[in-house]
Amino acid sequence: MMKSWIEHLDSEDLAFMKRFLLASGSLKEMARIYSVSYPTVRLRLDRLIQKIQIIEETQESGPFEMKLRMKLADGKIDTGTFRELMALHLEELEE
Repeated sequence: MMKSWIEHLDSEDLAFMKRFLLASGSLKEMARIYSVSYPTVRLRLDRLIQKIQIIEETQESGPFEMKLRMKLADGKIDTGTFRELMALHLEELEE
């Protein structure tokens, strides 16, 4: 059985989601809670949304591609590195 999208999120993402819900979705309140600017919270939320979309879109692609795309969404790897690793992965799958 496939994992639910929420099971793919790490503890940081889940904590952010919980706080977001408890703040009634107020980004202004989230900025206050985290002591950061509104744009910083907006960026964090956008990255979380992107991760959930990636999980939904890549359920059939396999765990490696999903993890790689999530690292890209988190900003842990750049686009060039992502493309290079994906090309190597796809090449390996064809062999």
